[in-house]
Formats: sequence, structure tokens, C-alpha cells
Amino acid sequence: MPSFQIRPAAEQDIPVILELVRGIAEYEKLLDQLEATEGRMHEALFGERPAARGLIAEHETDGPVGYAIFCYNFSTFVGKAGIYLEDLYVKPEYRGHGMGKALFKAVAQVALDEDCGRMEWVALDWNTPALEFYKSQGAQCLGEWQLHRFNEEQLKAATK
Repeated sequence: MPSFQIRPAAEQDIPVILELVRGIAEYEKLLDQLEATEGRMHEALFGERPAARGLIAEHETDGPVGYAIFCYNFSTFVGKAGIYLEDLYVKPEYRGHGMGKALFKAVAQVALDEDCGRMEWVALDWNTPALEFYKSQGAQCLGEWQLHRFNEEQLKAATK
């Protein structure tokens, strides 16, 4: 099994994070929706008001090969902040060695350490490996909920 560590993302990781984001976008067949730039990622993770945090799975010889990006949300029902796991990704050639599980556990530990009431994420309904992984970790699928979204144009239209 390859040796690796999980560590907080650092500013110098931005180019590799973007490369890994491209990897997940390709895998999820969503590359046409990728708009992130190094500048946007830097601002989101390390700017004056960071919107998200990141963890890196770093292989002992090959460097960063996976990442997790997460941010806070809030549950009125629980009355506490929660963690929303935006991305969890490991390069295909490094899967099956515990890196994804270690990243997932590290995000869950952040949630516990920061007294969060829950951790949530979404997975595409056709992504069987991800769905099986989350089930193996004890997650429950909230199938009765539907995700809704506004993009930037829709946000602008909604405020007119």
C-alpha cells in the first residue's frame, strides 16, 4: 500500500487542486461546466473571507493525488452548523488504497472537532462506486430530497 498523508491545503496547492477538480469534472462528465480559475480558487480558499476549506491526500513520492473541499452550512432543525462536502476525489490510479476513506474521515473529524451537527454531500445517481463507498461508511441516502440550484444568471434574474 502506498504511503500517504492527509494535510490541509496550502496556497501553493491551488494549481494541483484545479488539476484535480478537472479530473472530477471529466469523471462526472461535467467538464463543460467547469469555470473555476486559479484566482477564484485562491480567493475561495485563502482570500480575505474564505468560503471553503480543503484537504490534500499527498502520496509520499508522487505528491498530491486527491483532495476534499468542504464548507459550512446550517441546520435550523439541529440548531448547529454543519459541513457540506463539495468534492472528494482521488486520481483513478491511486484508488483502492484508503486515500478516499482517509480524506472522508478527516472531513468528518473536522465536523466533530468544530461541533457540527451533521455532514452532507451529494453524489450523481449513476456514480455507483461513490454511492457504494458512502453506504459502506454508514451514510444514509435522503432520496426524498431534491437538490435545486440557481447559477449566477438565475441569481441575477431572481433579484429583478
